Amino acid sequence: QVQLVESGGGLVQPGGSLRLSCAVSGTILSINAMGWYRQAPGKQRELVARITSGGSTNYAYSVKGRFTISRDNAKNTVYLQMNSLKPEDTAVYYCNVLLGYTDYWGQGTQVTVSS
Repeated sequence: QVQLVESGGGLVQPGGSLRLSCAVSGTILSINAMGWYRQAPGKQRELVARITSGGSTNYAYSVKGRFTISRDNAKNTVYLQMNSLKPEDTAVYYCNVLLGYTDYWGQGTQVTVSS
């Protein structure tokens, strides 16, 4: 059984910052990629940022330079530091982990950017 527990979402004003965390627990043999996706109302879920076991990262064009993904392998935790937030960043953010060849998802955390 693998569990992903997300935290850090909330309401923030435009230009503000939030930090999301996702802790992975359970039977973990090896974590390959870890990432964050988001889904805004009426839109498809999209990749925000991803980090491999080797530390390589990739970002959606819309968040490059504003968001930073990182991971703590000792804690099996992935983070998403979000700066200069915009109203269009409003969405439910989902943590994703690739264990072997299997994807696991968190329950989602709401991020709302509004004045």
